[in-house]
Amino acid sequence: MVADRGKKSKASDAAAEDDSNRIDQDLIVSVEKLQEVQDELEKVNEQASDEVLEVEQKYNEIRRPVYDKRNEVIKSIPDFWLTAFMSHPALGDLLSEEDQKIFKYFDSLYVEDFKDVASGYSITFNFKTNPYFEDAKLVKTFTFHEEGTTQITGTDIKWKEGMGIANGGEHDKKGNKRPPPEESFFTWFTETQQKDIADGFSDEVAEIIKEDLWPNPLKYFNNEADEEDTDGDEDDEEEKEEEEEDGEDEE
Repeated sequence: MVADRGKKSKASDAAAEDDSNRIDQDLIVSVEKLQEVQDELEKVNEQASDEVLEVEQKYNEIRRPVYDKRNEVIKSIPDFWLTAFMSHPALGDLLSEEDQKIFKYFDSLYVEDFKDVASGYSITFNFKTNPYFEDAKLVKTFTFHEEGTTQITGTDIKWKEGMGIANGGEHDKKGNKRPPPEESFFTWFTETQQKDIADGFSDEVAEIIKEDLWPNPLKYFNNEADEEDTDGDEDDEEEKEEEEEDGEDEE
């Protein structure tokens, strides 16, 4: 009897081991199938991304003459870009008093994707002849490399005598002591180096200009962004008052 029990126990253990091996094998097969499906999905996603970029490139060409037309109209509006920048909740704080004087000569802005949209873009500030620097345009360019880095280049501004970022605008020729100059927006053009996207790099100023200001600068020129915030605050106040009234009625 004891021998029979031993045989049954061994047989039971062997059966359990076979079941376990079968489950492990089934799991491996299922995971492999899932990986195949996931790989197929990745191919579809890559194809979709490529086609989206093609569509974006197509419409960039269509938008170009419209942007040119818009820039020509903007040139007829005094201090348009100064007003739009100063009204922007993020960009306005970046302009020092001297920057605001320089921005009065700011003639037009242009944001342009490279022909291969995924490879980068440039932001160009065009200026009228002014007493601050020789350059007719200041450009900052972002080039995205396949290895995951971003190469940044910017115009080396040719400041006129007595002008410049380090000087906070015009020199005090009498030699009087002055407080330290405010940081200038124009230092942004000098922040040029290669950055690793994996390190979480992003140029917030460039992204705001490209994704927010450039598509509809009129919104900020008209202070519509502030009005939207005000409307939102008023709605919140009305909702709060209604809730308080409802609470009083229940009591």
